[in-house]
Formats: sequence, structure tokens, C-alpha cells
Amino acid sequence: MEENPEKQLIQASLDGDTDSLAVLLAEVKNSVFNLSLRMLGNVFDAEDATQEILLKAVTNLSSFNQQSRFNTWVYRIAVNYLINDHKKRAFREQLTFDLMGKDLEQPIPKLDQQFCELEETELAEELKLSCTNIMLQCLGPQDRCIFILGTMFKMKSQLAGDLLQMSPATYRKKLSRIRIRMGNFLNIYCGVAGGSCDCKKRIPFAIQQKRLNPSQLDYSSLKKLDLAEIMQQKSNMEFLDEQTLLFETLTHYQSPFDPQKFLKELLESKQLSELITEEAIYDL
Repeated sequence: MEENPEKQLIQASLDGDTDSLAVLLAEVKNSVFNLSLRMLGNVFDAEDATQEILLKAVTNLSSFNQQSRFNTWVYRIAVNYLINDHKKRAFREQLTFDLMGKDLEQPIPKLDQQFCELEETELAEELKLSCTNIMLQCLGPQDRCIFILGTMFKMKSQLAGDLLQMSPATYRKKLSRIRIRMGNFLNIYCGVAGGSCDCKKRIPFAIQQKRLNPSQLDYSSLKKLDLAEIMQQKSNMEFLDEQTLLFETLTHYQSPFDPQKFLKELLESKQLSELITEEAIYDL
């Protein structure tokens, strides 16, 4: 019987074939990047986290027992890292719905700043995407991960519960409560969901507060990823049919992570042996 192609790639990677390892990383990098982006709230930290997570996958590949699919194993690494590792997080202070609500309730000062219709539309879209991802930071790390897996990655409770080390019933109960909390906030404040805030009206204020940089639109600069592609990449995962409110429209993006370049630089440096030593000490 012909061996599973994924097992062939894993074995070849363990035998030192960097091309096979690059293929494995390329298959999961976009899913890891999008999960990191929603968990951390900004592109810079998401890029950094994606590299850290995939580095952990590379240095621990020999411990992968292949009882699950490779991307499921990488998801476990990603979920654990994003929930528990706070050392490189930009959002060190805990943002809450109350704090964000008070900020959105503040009167917007009138500023003499004009934009053409096309520019205004682009800036409003950037602000909406940025605000939506920051809004997720109002949830604690575990609740945030539950919400993201349940709404944007549409995972069924069996798999999501396994990744989060809780029963499917507990996961479903928590997800339901978090959806209600997020839905209530959106209904009050988010103009896209019928609330009071208007992205276009907040553009000058956001620029003044340095929350929006017209010369550096992080989300607009990312290459969009066809949702069908992410579905295909995660065909072994289980999905829900239902999505939640504004978050169902969020775009998936291609990760800037370059596996070939990453592996080449890693193999040419002393970082790999140091990391392997650190992981061994940590496991003890």
C-alpha cells in the first residue's frame, strides 16, 4: 500500500530534506498567521508569532507521533503558545469591553482634514479591520481563542475542545456565552452591526491618536487569501456552518512567512542548536 504523502514529507524532513520541510510549513503557515493575527490584534506581532510557532514545530518535529494530522499538531502548538506565552505581546495591559466602550463614547473632535471618497473608503476599511481585531483583545486569552476557533475557523466542538483541553460541552457553553457578550457590544457600538460608531467619521480622530497611519495600511498591504484555499488546507478539520456577526466577514490573509528563506537562515546560524538545547531543558 502506498504510504501517506504527508508521512513521506515528515519522514523526509526528519532525514534532513529541507524542501519537504518547507512544503509542510507552507501548508500550515497561513492558518497559523490568521490565528495569530486574531489572537494578538496586529500584523507585526502576528508575523513574529507565526515564525515562533513554526520554529517550535521544526525543532519538535521528531516528537510528533503522527497519531493526528500534521496541521492539527501545529494547531495545538499555536493555541498553547498564543494563550500562554505573553512575553512578546504588544497588548500587555488587559483591554476590556468597558474600557473600549468608554473610548468609543467620547465625542469626536472636529478636525480640518479632508479625503477623497476613494481614500476615505480605504481608510475606513483599514480602521474597521484594525478595530475589529483590537476588539477581540477585550476577551481573555482563552475566551478569545474559543471565539476565534468557533466563529472564524468554524471548528466543531470535539476538535476545538481537544485543542483547548476541555470537554466539547464545556467548549460549546463557553462559546455561546462569549458570542452573546461580543454580540451585545457590537449591537451597541459597531456601526457595521447596527451600533453607534461610524468608521468614516472616526478617521481624522484615529489619525490624530496615531491609531491609523494613512501611509502604512497594514491590512491593505497584506495579500488576501481565498477562503476556499484555507478550507482546503484544513480539510481534515471540522467546521461549523454558523458564523457570528461582524466576524464572519473578516478576510483571511496570506502569511509573509517564507519557509525556504527561514530554513536556509536557520541552518546557517547557531540558533537551531541553541533552541534544541533550550527545548530539552524546558521539557525536563
